[in-house]
Amino acid sequence: MDKNTDFPQYRMIYNGKAYYEIINNEEFIEVQVIGKKKWIHTVKATQYPEKLRIMDMLRCEAPFRAITKIEFENAKITE
Repeated sequence: MDKNTDFPQYRMIYNGKAYYEIINNEEFIEVQVIGKKKWIHTVKATQYPEKLRIMDMLRCEAPFRAITKIEFENAKITE
């Protein structure tokens, strides 16, 4: 992981079911979309698999892709 990464970073899963705001190397906010409902929660990576997930998100490994802050903010809006 690049120590010079600027945070926050924004990602989504290709299918549009989850959006992420990566706060730092060990914390992110996730917006889960299930039907018309959205759940927002903060994840603090304390275990190795969670830290690996953040590393995958930062590298845009499949199924993650980079998005803008505006896209993330729009994903948080509930209808």
